[in-house]
Amino acid sequence: MQVASIKTPVKAEQETFKISIYCDFQNVPFNAETAINLLEFAKSKGRLITKKIYYNSLVGNFSTTTSSLEKIGYQIMDVTCSLKNSVDNQIFKDSIDDMWSNNAPDVFILVSGDGDFVNLLKDVKAKGKSIIIFAKKGNLKKSLKDVANEFHFIDDLPQLVEKKNQPQTNVIHPQISYNDAVECLMKAVNKALSQNKPTNYSYVNQLMGQISANYQGICSISIPNGTKFKKFGQFVDMVVKEGKVKRQNQELFLIELNQIAA
Repeated sequence: MQVASIKTPVKAEQETFKISIYCDFQNVPFNAETAINLLEFAKSKGRLITKKIYYNSLVGNFSTTTSSLEKIGYQIMDVTCSLKNSVDNQIFKDSIDDMWSNNAPDVFILVSGDGDFVNLLKDVKAKGKSIIIFAKKGNLKKSLKDVANEFHFIDDLPQLVEKKNQPQTNVIHPQISYNDAVECLMKAVNKALSQNKPTNYSYVNQLMGQISANYQGICSISIPNGTKFKKFGQFVDMVVKEGKVKRQNQELFLIELNQIAA
């Protein structure tokens, strides 16, 4: 569930955004599959420079899971401290240190729904950084969601990664300006006449496609007001009205060549 599109800092196109992941594993525990998907998601945003998972072994048995995550490539941070919010405090410290370092990330990915991180993220944003939050459904503070540039539930990662990995194809539909289309029409009529072929709508329309690669039927004509012709006859009506061609018995003739049927 995405509530806002990330607005990453403006940089030269050739540069890659640096991404850091900070996971509050006690707030949002996840398995190896989710961990892999999180890495894939982060890599789609730029170059990963930090990927840390924080937990406190004194208040929970996470050793088996975190061991498998370490093999995937995460840095496991066991904050063995009896003080309250010890994991949160370590994330605060590391994030601030990273933010002021010479290799500061451009995008901070925080995996937590804990509202205690709100002030930290406000400081991060004040430095011109972007924030992506992943949280568990039913365990999210609205204030944390509101400060993020982009927000998702951790369970949505498979769909997010699949969407990122889909090939992006830009279909470019050919367009021809109205004036160019008129010129193309006149060339088509002239060509038909020179070949002693009929100059009816159907044949002239066919010839126009042969003369100009940008002409792909009547819908490809772009006119200044942004509307489209629905029928070839509408286009012809406009050209006739402008005095560029004449029409007789549903066939077209060029005025300047005086090719008007008797």
